[in-house]
Amino acid sequence: MNSIKSKKWVFGGVVLSVLAVAGVVSLSGTSVAEEAKAPSSGRPALTVTTTTLRQDKWARSLTANGSILPWQEAIISAQVQGLRIAEVKVSIGDHVQQGDVLVTLDNFARSGDETSDRMIQSRIVAPDSGVISAASANVGSMLQPGAELFRIIRKSRLEWRADLTADELMLLRKGMTAEVTVGDRVLKGSIRAISPSVNAQTRYGYALVNLPNSKGVIAGAYARGIIDISGGKRTLATLPQSAVMQRGSKTYVLQVGPDNKVSEHAVTIGQRVGDRVEIKQGLKANEPVVESGGAFLTEGDTVQVVKG
Repeated sequence: MNSIKSKKWVFGGVVLSVLAVAGVVSLSGTSVAEEAKAPSSGRPALTVTTTTLRQDKWARSLTANGSILPWQEAIISAQVQGLRIAEVKVSIGDHVQQGDVLVTLDNFARSGDETSDRMIQSRIVAPDSGVISAASANVGSMLQPGAELFRIIRKSRLEWRADLTADELMLLRKGMTAEVTVGDRVLKGSIRAISPSVNAQTRYGYALVNLPNSKGVIAGAYARGIIDISGGKRTLATLPQSAVMQRGSKTYVLQVGPDNKVSEHAVTIGQRVGDRVEIKQGLKANEPVVESGGAFLTEGDTVQVVKG
């Protein structure tokens, strides 16, 4: 009697074990061995939007960096010696007119028959209108011939010196217009001079751009500008700036293939306008690229594409 119960229990246990294995097979749809052989699905796909080249009409331009400089700076120095500065009438930042007295001098040769020449030598005047940019004259100092006393930015006029390569300089002509950004101000100007050579060490030359309305701008300030070299607009291919990435000296985009895998494609870029950048080489029309978020992707990653 006990042996029969034992067999039934063992039999029942075997039946239950078989059913358990069968349940695993039915839930997954494959056997345990088949699941072991199945390839890994890899990292989860990232969701991205794509974009393609867009045809835009832009004026052809050059972008350059440079500095704001005085148009001309007059140096005022002493022409006589043996006279002491009695009074300094101007300081840095003061605006003066031609003929304004800058300093008066003690005239040690005072006499009843003092000549007009002696009177002229007892003061130093501004040779032109402008703004005082430097002052080294001090009350009580004895004049020395040729010693600098002041500098004046003539006519208070400033200009932009744009640093450019030889190839860029050869595209320029006098009179071409430019927009120069200094801080939060945008100044309009035109090219007045182009250097005929480049520096042997830096390989850069420069163009000088007149800035007629530069009041309040500080000489020496950094400025970035755009020079119009086309005289009109041309059609070119562009992408959003977010789609173009940089790694070291390589500029590239992430193209999305038919299998939704991304691949790096080197591109050559041109000018930028707003948040768009010109693509000169490396990408064909209608080839989709990742619009943003490319920094989180690497070559061969699978993505899920959604409409923007």
